[in-house]
Formats: sequence, C-alpha cells, structure tokens
Amino acid sequence: MKTRDAVSLISKIKEKTSRFILTEMATQGIHDLATSHGDIIYALYNHQRLTMAEIAHNIRKDKSTVTALVDKLVRTGYVVKDRDAADSRIVYVTLTAKGEALQPVFEEISQRMLDTFYTGITDEEKQEMLRILIKIHDNF
Repeated sequence: MKTRDAVSLISKIKEKTSRFILTEMATQGIHDLATSHGDIIYALYNHQRLTMAEIAHNIRKDKSTVTALVDKLVRTGYVVKDRDAADSRIVYVTLTAKGEALQPVFEEISQRMLDTFYTGITDEEKQEMLRILIKIHDNF
C-alpha cells in the first residue's frame, strides 16, 4: 500500500466513523449535536467540571473552537458555564441533567462502534494496531 493510499484510507475511516456516530445519535433522537460536541460531553463525564482551557487540552482543539462548541451546548441545554469567584477570567463548564442523561446513550453508541470497528480483527491484530497507532501518534 502506498503512503498516499494509507492517508486516504485513514481519512475515509474517520469520515465513516463520524457518519456512524451521527446516524446512531439520530436513531436515539439526538439531532442537535455534532461529534465534536460529543467529545466535550465525554470529557465532562470523566471530569465533572472543567475549565475551557482544560476542555481544549482534553479534546485537542483550540480555545476559540471550544468556545463556539460550548456555547452551542449551553444554548441546547446540555451544559452550563460559570465564572470562577476568585478569577473571572476562568470559566468552568458543567453538565446539566440533560447532558448527564446522554451518558448511557453515548456508551451504547460507543460500544456499537467498537463492535463494528473490530469485526473480524483478532486480539493480536488489535494489539499490533494499537502499537502502531501509538507510534504514529508519538511521531507528531
């Protein structure tokens, strides 16, 4: 396989996984979120309260992108923002009950995606793929 073919294939896999997630969310009645919103919500499942800078670091997006994504999550009722009492420059983001209610749905979608992703792949192949992906990641 040529390097260009591999890059194209990686791009196609990313596109297909995004489409899979969006289709699964639509099946669950979730029409007001993009996959990048899910990244923020997932980060908040792991940390109940994060600053905007922490979210940007966790999901590897710049702060301006995170601000736009969080603002939409606020408008749709999934998160709330509040300023730090001691330093008003710091903005915290927390899930609302509506956002917390998505956790079992997100977990189910995630499991279905992993099941699809790993269909026909042995445990040894999974380990090898992970080893290679870590190497590629570390190269950047």
